[in-house]
Amino acid sequence: MSTNKCRDFPRIKAVRAYVTEQQSLGDQGADCHDVQDDHWINGFPTPVANPMSGYEQYSATRKSWGINALGSLVVEVEATDGTTGVGITIGGEPGCYIVEKHLSRFVEGQDPRDVELIWDQMFRATWNYGRKGLSVQAISAVDIAIWDLLGKIRKEPVYALLGGKTKDRLPVYCTTARPDIAKDLGFVGAKVPCPYGPTAGDEGFRKNVEFFKNWREKVGPNFPLMLDCYMALTVPYAIKLAKELEKYGLKWMEEFLPPDNYTGYNEVRSALRGSSVMLTTAEHEYSRYGFQQLITAGCVDILQPDITWLGGITEARRVCAMASPYDTIIIPHGSSVYSYHLQYAFRNCPVAEFINLSPKADKITPYFGGLFKDEPLPKDGFIDLPDRPGFGVTLCHDTLKRPYERTEKQSKEQADKNINRKVPEKAHMPF
Repeated sequence: MSTNKCRDFPRIKAVRAYVTEQQSLGDQGADCHDVQDDHWINGFPTPVANPMSGYEQYSATRKSWGINALGSLVVEVEATDGTTGVGITIGGEPGCYIVEKHLSRFVEGQDPRDVELIWDQMFRATWNYGRKGLSVQAISAVDIAIWDLLGKIRKEPVYALLGGKTKDRLPVYCTTARPDIAKDLGFVGAKVPCPYGPTAGDEGFRKNVEFFKNWREKVGPNFPLMLDCYMALTVPYAIKLAKELEKYGLKWMEEFLPPDNYTGYNEVRSALRGSSVMLTTAEHEYSRYGFQQLITAGCVDILQPDITWLGGITEARRVCAMASPYDTIIIPHGSSVYSYHLQYAFRNCPVAEFINLSPKADKITPYFGGLFKDEPLPKDGFIDLPDRPGFGVTLCHDTLKRPYERTEKQSKEQADKNINRKVPEKAHMPF
């Protein structure tokens, strides 16, 4: 007699957290700012406005104030059948500590299909010291690794687990210091960093305008050109700059205020009603709650969550769903292959970002540096994802070290607690 019973599914056997040994890796890994001093993204030779621009001792380069202080965090989860999944973020050794010493108890022994349960337990358990930043970045890496594991066990790409393709090819724009080269490479648009903030005064403002005007002249009138302000501006400055650059065809102005200044984003939006300049933000927004404020208040036209920072695929799909009825576009920040799979699956994710991390922004190099052997790269303005299980990339272990290594016995003891957890004996009204 047929029972039509589902097959037994592997459980998560172990969670491991790694950092990279940069000297061996030779490039930035997961932290796109952990680069050589003369790299364009570090502010060489053109400055890049940032929250620390007002402090002279930290104004020369972005690395001078420690934007790259934490470095990469790589999480690997292993199932009882030997299958492994990988997730990457920033967070370095502090992130490794959170994963190994805290989050592992909510993961080992669990059924990897229970992504909502695992995510909710990790998030609730870190409320007292987290909610944003490092703790959520660590959660992101674990969550991404579980989605990768699920895809590999089921022998399907992650976008198929999320509902399948909404597009056959994904157009890509380029964040770069050389929009002219980006245009020649076939990208659908380019984004350049704003050089100066308000503390540079009227002269800095004029230089910003001239900087953008010069690039507009070089790429022509029909190539979309955007400006990334990296949390460096104020409300009055942002309004003035957007109005001045509108005549030079500014497509959008990005992350122009500190991420928690929701009132300020509303003020800029109100002041620019009727303008052709679109407003964007949320690369440094964490979890659905901040996104809810931005969406419901109509603060911006485009949201830019980083999949490796906001809580992973589990939280990112919630944000996509929240934004959909408001016709708010989702264009994730960086995230490479993790963004691509999400964007394949959601209709309101029309174009991807590729951050050009070659030192002079003159060639296409992997976003995650040497961490993957086979990271998909844009070609002729498109990303075509290969038909591979999970996220379809292969981790390079050669340059990794595990600073807070636990024994197999410790992982098994934790796994056994989850496998043997008690279930309620009597039903009751849960509210």
